[in-house]
Amino acid sequence: MKTKLLLLSIVLALQTAWVLGTVAIQERALFHGKVILLETRPVDPRDLLRGDYVILNYAISTIPVSAFAGERAIAVPAGETVYVLLEKRGDYHQIVQASTKPLRAGPQQVMLKGVSRSWLDNARSQQPTLVEYGLERYYVSEGTGNPTGKLTVQVAVPASGQGVIKQVFVDGVPYAKALKQQEE
Repeated sequence: MKTKLLLLSIVLALQTAWVLGTVAIQERALFHGKVILLETRPVDPRDLLRGDYVILNYAISTIPVSAFAGERAIAVPAGETVYVLLEKRGDYHQIVQASTKPLRAGPQQVMLKGVSRSWLDNARSQQPTLVEYGLERYYVSEGTGNPTGKLTVQVAVPASGQGVIKQVFVDGVPYAKALKQQEE
């Protein structure tokens, strides 16, 4: 009986440590990461099975083969890690260089890490590489997943390159406030 109780206590402690560790990693990225602003492209935000969230598609999600600076002459195969160097140009951060190996960011640059995705077999073509950064979903309150206006996203990027959404804006106004204004 004591062994079962001890085993149960260990399992519960490990589960609690895993949850707290995940939260700590996300909070550390938000607190210490470089904050950048990314431009999005509109996508239908509805998904009835998974709850309400907004699907975000970024201008930096489509990387031309030329951004790989001679590293490759064809698109990156699906599932491969891609690193992009971003630099602020105008209001938003845009791609300066891309690679399948980690890049060294300059003083005004940020390295963002993603994974190549494709619906087609573009690994043998000159088609751009499609990349997901883990920033494509922004969960919202029920019934608020259909904003009207230009969406932009503020992202915190730690040294690891794994970005975390800090804030979403609709026409320059924070998401929740913009939806309240649209209701009025």
